[in-house]
Amino acid sequence: MAPETWLAFAAASAVLLVIPGPTILLVVSYALGRGWKVAAPVATGVALGDLTAMTLSMLGVGALLAGSAALFTALKWIGAAYLVFLGVKLWRAGGALRPEAGTEAGTEAGAPGRMLAHAWLVTTLNPKSIVFFVAFTPQFVDPARRFAPQAAILVATFVTLAFANAFGYALAAARARRLAGSPRAIRLVNRAGGAALIAAATAAVTLRTA
Repeated sequence: MAPETWLAFAAASAVLLVIPGPTILLVVSYALGRGWKVAAPVATGVALGDLTAMTLSMLGVGALLAGSAALFTALKWIGAAYLVFLGVKLWRAGGALRPEAGTEAGTEAGAPGRMLAHAWLVTTLNPKSIVFFVAFTPQFVDPARRFAPQAAILVATFVTLAFANAFGYALAAARARRLAGSPRAIRLVNRAGGAALIAAATAAVTLRTA
C-alpha cells in the first residue's frame, strides 16, 4: 500500500470517527456517570466492536447484509433494542453518579468487563457499520497488490483510531463530570444521555439507509 493511500484512509477515518454516533453517546454517558476510569474499558470495547465489524465486512458479511433486507432489518432492530435498554437504564439512574447506586467497581454493571462488553455490543450490532466498511475500504485497496496485507493495515489503522477517539471522548466527558458534581446536574446529564441513546435507537430503525 502506498503511503499516500494510507494517509488518505487515516485522514478520512479520523474525520468519520469524530462525528458522534450511538457508540460515542454510550462512551460519554459512562464517563459522565463514572469518571475517567471507564475510558480504557469502553474505548477497548469500541475498538473490538469496530474490529469485529471490519473483519466481518472483509469476510463478505457486509455484502450479505447489503443484499438481504430481512437480515439487515433484524440486526438493526436488535441493535436498537439494546440501545433502548441502555437508555432506559441511564434515565432511571436519576441523580446517582452510577446507574446502579451502590455497586462497586469490578462487580455487576460497574465492572470494567461489563462496560467493555456493552461498548462492544453497541458498536458491533450496527449493520450500517458493516455495510459502510464494505463501501468505504475498497476505495483504498490496490487490486494489483495482495489483498490480505492491505486489509490488515486498513483494519489496524481504523481500530487504533477508533480506540483513540473513544478514549478522548471519555476523558473529555470525565473532565466535564467534575465540573457538574451536583445530583441535579448528574440527573440532567443521565436523562439527557438516556434520551439521546433512545433517540439514536429510534433513528436507527426509522431512517432509511442511503
